[in-house]
Amino acid sequence: MDITEPRLDDYMLQLISETSRADGESEVLTEMERYARDNDFPIIGPLVGRFLRQLAIATEAKNVFEMGSGFGYSAIWLAGGLVEGGRIICTDTSAENQRKALEYFKRAGFESLVEFHLGDARDIIKRFGGPFDIILNDIDKEQYPETIDLAIPRLRKGGLFITDNVLWSGRILDKDPDESSRGILEFNRKLFASEEVLASIIPIRDGLGIAVKL
Repeated sequence: MDITEPRLDDYMLQLISETSRADGESEVLTEMERYARDNDFPIIGPLVGRFLRQLAIATEAKNVFEMGSGFGYSAIWLAGGLVEGGRIICTDTSAENQRKALEYFKRAGFESLVEFHLGDARDIIKRFGGPFDIILNDIDKEQYPETIDLAIPRLRKGGLFITDNVLWSGRILDKDPDESSRGILEFNRKLFASEEVLASIIPIRDGLGIAVKL
């Protein structure tokens, strides 16, 4: 199921391509997008990427934590929106993803802003008390419900808890949802029921959950 009309996605992507700058960061992002397509690797894509950068700028984000960073695509978008002295803590279970990410960060000029921890994001985040301005959640979907109790206490008031894939290409509507879909359904229910945040779902790409810490 398409979350948005594909022709509208194409139109928005065309707007981006027409206004993109020919600089090192843009070249790296384009290369990362090509790698994702060629290797069937899921990334947030440029529409969500630009939105994340807007959110980082709007919140004057300085401290960001990513639960699941892949090879660093979303981190580069966020890094470009941080205030001076900002940092992003990245996590992933793949050493190869970590290696590729560190290479991309260096080429994009964000090497000094990022520290990349190898392992389970649910364990790594427990080492940090925060407060964080933004926590981005993109780990295995069956693990999503656990992230709420891990992330929200570590956000500052007014901080953002952002979660990818919360509409899961419409599979959350299946009569017999699989384990990943059940994880997202429970996550969405729990997030919207929380009195600690105000949550919404932005129907962009695969559904982006946005929760503001109250």
